[in-house]
Amino acid sequence: MDHQLQLPMNDLLKITYYQQDILWQAPEENRAKVKAALEKVDGRTDIFVVPETFTTGFGEGMGQLAEEEGGETYRFMRQMAAEHDCLTVGTWVVRDSHDGRTYNRLHWVAPDGTGGHYDKAHTFRVSGEDRQVARGKEKVVFEWRGWRVKPAVCYDLRFPKWLRNGGATEAMDYDLLLVCANWPGSRHEAWTTLLKARAIENQAYAVGVNRVGSDGAEIPYTGNSVAIDYKGLVITECPAGEETTASATLEKGKLLQFRRHWPFFLDFD
Repeated sequence: MDHQLQLPMNDLLKITYYQQDILWQAPEENRAKVKAALEKVDGRTDIFVVPETFTTGFGEGMGQLAEEEGGETYRFMRQMAAEHDCLTVGTWVVRDSHDGRTYNRLHWVAPDGTGGHYDKAHTFRVSGEDRQVARGKEKVVFEWRGWRVKPAVCYDLRFPKWLRNGGATEAMDYDLLLVCANWPGSRHEAWTTLLKARAIENQAYAVGVNRVGSDGAEIPYTGNSVAIDYKGLVITECPAGEETTASATLEKGKLLQFRRHWPFFLDFD
């Protein structure tokens, strides 16, 4: 079934992303920062996104701070979703109740408390993340308010085959690639370039949400959080190095029109 063609051509999605200065291993304080940022959003939003490991920061020791499934941060995100009638999205480290392993898990939580998760597939061995958390194995796409969303976490962005959109039909797998990250400032050009490349090659919007500040190893982050359209053009972005939020309104009708006019997907490998 072609779910996309049944949607109104003016179907809009407002996404707000928070370029957070994550306090090192301070979950309660970081949740308070997210609450304050969400309360300052101008008007309503459909999705509110925070960076990777937004409660603890990324690095040594984050695995030791793993929460149980449905733990305090999940309850917090559910409360924020209900109060602001939006989907809340972010990652934190979780201990899986089935296999007992820990995962860098991206969650999305709806106002009614339903949602789902994606476990980061490409753990960053250079920093030793692979020694702290297990690799996820499942590709995931979820639907929210008529949009198909592909979640990804930081290092996943370097692997185009993992993020490849469906082909051979206009009913592609996803409309929006959503990436939560802790991507160091020294590689910010790669971050922006890869986001644009993933948007262009997959004929989809891409939103990358990164942190600012420094982590426990004093690695600096410049953020460069950005919303990019299916042509690789910037819609909105956060100023580098500044803790702030930005919003972008995505247009399904224009995306579908572009795919129809330029049906590159028919020649995907």
